[in-house]
Amino acid sequence: MAIPDPNQVHPNPAIQELVFLKNVITRPNIEVGDYTYYDDPVDPMAFESHVTHHYDFLGDRLIIGKFCSIAQGIEFVMNGANHVMRGASTYPFNILGGDWQAYTPELSDLPLKGDTIVGNDVWLGQNVTVLPGVTIGDGAIVGADSVVTKSVPPYTIVGGNPAQMIRPRFKDEVSQALLKLAWWDQDIHWITAHISALTQTTPTISQLNTWLAELA
Repeated sequence: MAIPDPNQVHPNPAIQELVFLKNVITRPNIEVGDYTYYDDPVDPMAFESHVTHHYDFLGDRLIIGKFCSIAQGIEFVMNGANHVMRGASTYPFNILGGDWQAYTPELSDLPLKGDTIVGNDVWLGQNVTVLPGVTIGDGAIVGADSVVTKSVPPYTIVGGNPAQMIRPRFKDEVSQALLKLAWWDQDIHWITAHISALTQTTPTISQLNTWLAELA
């Protein structure tokens, strides 16, 4: 089997705009799983420039799972973008320096939302913006130009600004079986042998149960 190497930057030399994302990440507070790709015809190596307001001292992480498809124009807005909101003004006087620097808020004063998490086999369309602390579940699809302001359940299609549910991808029992299967965690040779079934056939409980029994 000629299987793409997850440790290569460009898995297909003929498509230079597409990179396996984990191989271009330098920040320790960004984690990306195998086979997740970023497609950007302008500068695919500059993914980290699309993860904004991401400061080490805040401790928040961007965690992206395996086999995700991420289109150009993605923007992950991290917790450093948040301002203190309990007073009459949200203006961040302290960052302008001078005597105002004395009014730097404590971390406990900031409305921190925690880590931003993208599950496995997630498709993020072009020009999607993801706000701090959001979790996008396994198998979800986010439509182009969407702004994701709240968490997205697994195997759900969302879109718009703010992103709203369009529809579930499958019946709930099928989605639960897919989550149990977690095909992205299986041996890459098993995945390769089942690509046609994984991508061309609507999953059924019968088929998923067969796979689960095979893998038990």
